[in-house]
Amino acid sequence: MSNGLYNKEFSWVGSQSHYVDEIDVRQIQHVTMGRFGGNSTAGQYKNEDACLVWTNEKEDWEFVVLLDAHHSAESAELVIFTVNELKDVIQKNLKLPIKQAFEQTADTLLTTFESSDFKEACKKVQGETAVLCVVRKGKFLWWLSIGDCLLYLFHPELLALNETQQNHRSFYEWIGQVNTFELPVPCYSVGTKELRKGKNHILLTTDGLVECPNTNFWDSYEVGKPFETLSNKQGVLALLEEIKGKNVRDSTTILSWFINIDVDSTRPSNG
Repeated sequence: MSNGLYNKEFSWVGSQSHYVDEIDVRQIQHVTMGRFGGNSTAGQYKNEDACLVWTNEKEDWEFVVLLDAHHSAESAELVIFTVNELKDVIQKNLKLPIKQAFEQTADTLLTTFESSDFKEACKKVQGETAVLCVVRKGKFLWWLSIGDCLLYLFHPELLALNETQQNHRSFYEWIGQVNTFELPVPCYSVGTKELRKGKNHILLTTDGLVECPNTNFWDSYEVGKPFETLSNKQGVLALLEEIKGKNVRDSTTILSWFINIDVDSTRPSNG
């Protein structure tokens, strides 16, 4: 596991270090990662979140995975291990032109999750996990969403049209002991999005943030608001400090970064 300021790769599972009663915010290159394991005074004693971050500035991409497991972190451990085993293949995919990079990455992940070996491994773990995989390459964003982790894209032009959250929270979808890939038709969503010209803010979070009592983080605008006046690291810290202060029980893991796009984005023909 890598965890230094200048490292380009990082992976973590809450069973390794739980961060109960503790906020941890650190950098993996330009990606800010924030973790809070929940409050012990609210009854928390473990952390079943997990994440993985790979970055490549030269090839202009980030690949991140965010997980929120329950009934143990074993399912998250399995997915993190499996994706790490695919590192060479995925990073080779991401060298391709953007469209092919996204298509090949989707094929690699879905073929693996649908494989008999992986499904057999899932039967041996306790519990299951939501999984959100996100790639940013060039001025495009791609994601594979299984379950209820959240992906936001903040940009002034999108905010003006009330567009922030890119995926939808899809309940009763998991990988693990209960496994969507065991269904006759596996259930998940895949999406792509063109980033806008200027500063784009990409943020992923587990649902501990939006379900924290006595906050309004269910409103996605409020999730992005701290970053209007604070740095990326300070903004992530502000979100976690607020939910810690509101005695949240559930753990929260956040991945946040900014990308500047200097080429024009799609606009309507009459505007």
